[in-house]
Amino acid sequence: MPDEIIARPGLRGRLRRFLPQAAPSAAASPAPSAVRRGGERIDAPLEIIDPAVLEQRLYAALDRGDAQAQRAEILAVLRQALADGRAVVRRRFVDEDGSADACVSESAYLMDVLIAGLAALTVSRLFPVSNPTVGERFAIAAIGGYGRGELAPFSDIDLLFLLPYKRNPRVEQVVEYMLYLLWDLGLKVGHAVRSVDECLRLARSDTTICTSLMETRLLWGEPSLYDTLRKRFIEEVAAGTGAAFTEAKLGERDARHRRMGDSRYVLEPNVKEGKGGLRDLQTLFWIGKYLYQVDGVEGLVAKGVLTEEEARHFRRSQSFLRAVRCQLHYLTGRAEDRLTFDLQPEMARVAGYTDHAGAKGVERLMKHYFLVAKEVGNLTRIFCAALEAESQRRPKRGLAFLGFAAPMVDGLPLDGDRISLAGEKQIREHPVDIIRLFRVAQLRDLDIHPAALKLITRNIDLIPGLREDPEANRIFLEILTAEQDPEIPLRRMNEAGVLGRFIPDFGRVVAQMQYDMYHTYTVDEHTLFALGILHRIETGEAADTLPLATQVMRKTGSRRALYVALLCHDIAKGRGGDHSVLGARVARKLGPRFGLTPEETETAQWLVRWHLLLSDTAFKRDIEDDKTVQDFVAAVESPERLRLLLVLTAADISAVGPGRWTAWKATLLSELYYRAEERLSGADETVGAERRVELAKDLLREALADWPKDTVEPYIAKVSRAYWLAFDGATQARHARLVQAADAKAEATPLAIDIRVDQQRTVAELTIHTADHPGLFSRLAGAIAVSGGNIVEAKIFTFADGMALDTFLVQDAVEGGAFDAPERLAKVKVAIERSLSGEMKMSAELERRHRTYPRFNAVSIAPRVLVDNEASRTHTVIELNGRDRPGLLHAVGRSLTNLGLQISSAKISTFGARAVDVFYVKDVFGLKITHEAKLAQIRKTLTGVVADPVAKPVAAAVKRRPRTRRTAA
Repeated sequence: MPDEIIARPGLRGRLRRFLPQAAPSAAASPAPSAVRRGGERIDAPLEIIDPAVLEQRLYAALDRGDAQAQRAEILAVLRQALADGRAVVRRRFVDEDGSADACVSESAYLMDVLIAGLAALTVSRLFPVSNPTVGERFAIAAIGGYGRGELAPFSDIDLLFLLPYKRNPRVEQVVEYMLYLLWDLGLKVGHAVRSVDECLRLARSDTTICTSLMETRLLWGEPSLYDTLRKRFIEEVAAGTGAAFTEAKLGERDARHRRMGDSRYVLEPNVKEGKGGLRDLQTLFWIGKYLYQVDGVEGLVAKGVLTEEEARHFRRSQSFLRAVRCQLHYLTGRAEDRLTFDLQPEMARVAGYTDHAGAKGVERLMKHYFLVAKEVGNLTRIFCAALEAESQRRPKRGLAFLGFAAPMVDGLPLDGDRISLAGEKQIREHPVDIIRLFRVAQLRDLDIHPAALKLITRNIDLIPGLREDPEANRIFLEILTAEQDPEIPLRRMNEAGVLGRFIPDFGRVVAQMQYDMYHTYTVDEHTLFALGILHRIETGEAADTLPLATQVMRKTGSRRALYVALLCHDIAKGRGGDHSVLGARVARKLGPRFGLTPEETETAQWLVRWHLLLSDTAFKRDIEDDKTVQDFVAAVESPERLRLLLVLTAADISAVGPGRWTAWKATLLSELYYRAEERLSGADETVGAERRVELAKDLLREALADWPKDTVEPYIAKVSRAYWLAFDGATQARHARLVQAADAKAEATPLAIDIRVDQQRTVAELTIHTADHPGLFSRLAGAIAVSGGNIVEAKIFTFADGMALDTFLVQDAVEGGAFDAPERLAKVKVAIERSLSGEMKMSAELERRHRTYPRFNAVSIAPRVLVDNEASRTHTVIELNGRDRPGLLHAVGRSLTNLGLQISSAKISTFGARAVDVFYVKDVFGLKITHEAKLAQIRKTLTGVVADPVAKPVAAAVKRRPRTRRTAA
C-alpha cells in the first residue's frame, strides 16, 4: 500500500480492524492462556472453546441410551459449542474492533477443537478397537487455507483423512460418521480419504492437490504418519520441480484473472478470487514456500525474495483484504466473497468511511480497496515474475552468458527478449531512463524485465524530480501520442506507480471509484481504456464499431492536443467541484510542461472543459429544435473543435464499460454532429426551418400519390409544424397510412399501434395513434414499463382533429438492447390497450416490478429539477435527475398532467442508477411557462416525484451499534 495513503492523519485509528496488530517480540513466550494459529497469537482461547469442557459434554452424551439418541445429543453439543464459539469470535472482531488476522485464526482454532474432539470420541468410544493394527491407524489433517490456520467466518473446511495404506471398513465407518455430523452442523466440508502413496502420486500430476498438501496441518491422529507425508512430499514431489510448479501457479493465476474479468478495478470485486485479491497474495507465498520451504512471509525476507518494506506491504494488504472478507461474511451470514454494489454502503459505514467534499464514504472505501488491490498487483506481478525467472534458471542469457556485455537497445540493456535497466547506479545518475524504459518497450514492442520493475519500485522516490525535466516530459509526450498503442506503456507506468507520481493530478484519481452503477472501472482505468480506444480509432481498428469517429479522426489536425485532453478529461474527479472546469485548469498547466504549443494547450484545455457538451446536448436536448443546435454551435465555434469533440466523446463513452456504447447513442451523436457541421459550414443558412417543412410536405405528397387528392391535403393541414421537423419522409408516410387505417375503422375510440424494430439503432419504435386526453403520456409510459421496456426517447403530437400520434423509442429495461422479443412486443400491445381502457391497475403493477429490481435502491441519488426557458424558443425545458426505477416516467407524466402541462417531446437517458429525463412542455394555452409561482410549483411537485417515495431502503444483513471514529483527511 502506498506510503502516502497509510500516512494520512487518522487513517490508522479509523481502520484499526483493517490493519495488523503489532506482533509480540520473538523473545516473549506466549502466556499459558494463549495459543497460535496461522502465526497469530490467540488470547484467552478457552473463552472461544474449552477442549476439556467439550470433551466432558461429548462423553456425557453417550449416556443417552440408544445410538440414535446419542447421535442427536452429540450433534446438539457440537452445535451449541459452534454457536457459542462463533459468537465470541464475532464479538471480538465486530464489537471490540479486533483484527481480521485474529478473526481468521480464532475461527480456525474453534474448528480445530471441534474436529479433534469429535474424532477422539468417534474413534475411542463409538468405533473402538482394543489393539488397532497399523492399517487402522490414521490421521486427520487440515489442508488449503484451513491448513494455514486461517478460516474466514463461513468458509469451507478442507480435510484430509490420511491412511498408511488402502482403506479399511473401520476407517470408512469413522470417516462417514464424522462427515455426516459435520454436514448436519451446517458446515461445508471438502474431504479426501487417501493413503500417503496416493497423496504423493496425485500431487505429482495435479498442481491444486500439490498446493493443498504443501499447506497441511495435523489436527488429530498419528503424528508419525503425518510426518512421513511431509518428509516424502519434500523429497519426492517438491525437489527439483520448482520451475514447473511456478509456471503452473502463474498459469492458474492468469486463467483466474481472465475468468474474473481480468481487471482489479471492476465494479463489484471478488475479494478472494479477483485480480488483486487474497488469492494473488497466496499465489506469491505458495511459490516462495515451494521454492524455499519457508512457513511465513518473514522467511521470504530471510531468503532475499522480499525486502522488509515489501513484506510489510504484503502483511498490510493481506490484513485489509481479510478484514473486508470477514465483514462480508458477517454482513451476509454466508461465505460471500463478492463486494457487491448493494453491500458497499454498509461496508463503508461499519468501517467508518464518511462523506467528504467531492467523495462519498463508499467511494473512499472502494478507493482504499483498489489501492490495496493495486499494491497486491505490484507484489504479485514483480515478485512472481522474478521468482519465475529465477526458478527456471535458463542456461543461456544471450551474449552475457558467454562473458560478453549484454546487447543494448536505445541505450538500455536487453535481457533475453525483455528490456531492462543496468542497475541502481544507472537510474540514480540518469533517472530519466525510468521514463525512457517504457518508451523503448513501446517503440520496440518489448516486454519489461521484472528486475527493472523491481528496481523502479525500490527507487520510486526519483520520479518527483523528473516532473520539470524537459527530456522526461518530451519522452512522456512521445509515449502518449506515439503511433504505437499508448495504453500498454501507460498501464505499465500506472501499475509501477510511475504515472501517478510523474503526474500528481493523475495520481489523485488512481483507484478513484464512481459509485453510480454506470461506470464499470475506476477513473484511472477508464482513462487508460479510453486512450487505447482513441489509438484504435486513429489506426482504423475501431471502424466497425465507431465508423464516424474513425472517419472524422482522419480530418483532425490537433492529435497531440486530443491525446492530452483525453488523458486529462476526468483527472479532476472527486475534488468537490465541476471536474470539467477543474480539469481544464490541469490541462492548461500540463500542456506547456509536456511541450505543447500555446494553440495546442488552448485546444486541450477547451476539450477538457467541454468534453461533456456533445453527449449532454445529444442525450438531453431535442436536436430537432433549431435553438438546441444554434446554442451548441455557438459553444463549439469551429469545425476542428467539433471533430475533436466527437472523437473524444466516442472514446470516452466506449471506455465507460462493456455495452455502454450503443447504436442508439451513436445515432444521436451523429445526428447532432451533422447538423452542427452544416451550420458551421454555412450550408444550413440557405435551408431554414420553413423550407424544411415545405420540403417534407412535398415528399409526403409524392409518397401518398395513391391516395385520393381530396384526402392528402386535409391530412397535411391537421399536422403541426413541429411534426414535419421531427421525422424523415419514410416515417411520415408510414404514419399517414397508420392514421388512415385507424380512421377507416370508424370506431368510437380508435386505437392503432405500430411496432418496428430497428436493429441498427437497437431500439423498438412504438407508434400509437389514439384520441388525445390528459394523462395519455403517463398511461402509455406505464404500460411500456410494465412490459419490461425502457423508454429512451418520446415524441408527442396532437393533430388538429384531437387525435394524438405518440412515438416511443424503447429498449429492454434489463439487458439494454433492442426491445425485440416477440413475446415482449405482444405483451406491450396488450398492456397499452388495457392501460387506455382502464383495466390495468397501473400503480400495483409498477410497484410489483419495482420490488423485482431491488438493486435500483442500492444507490442514493439526490433529486434535482431544473427548469430552463432559454434552451428552446417555443418550449419550457424541464430536466429531472434522480434514481432510476420502473415506472418513473409514468409518475412524472401523471404529475405533469396534473400540473396542467402539455408534453411535446421527451429525451430519456439512464446512466447506471441515475435517470436524466428531459421534457419539452407548454402550458394549456400552448405557451412557455414563465410565472414564478407556477415554476416553483413545478419544481416542488416534480422533486417529490423524483425522490421516489415508494422505494424502500435495502435492509442491512447485520445491524451494528454506531461507533464514533476518527476520519481521514
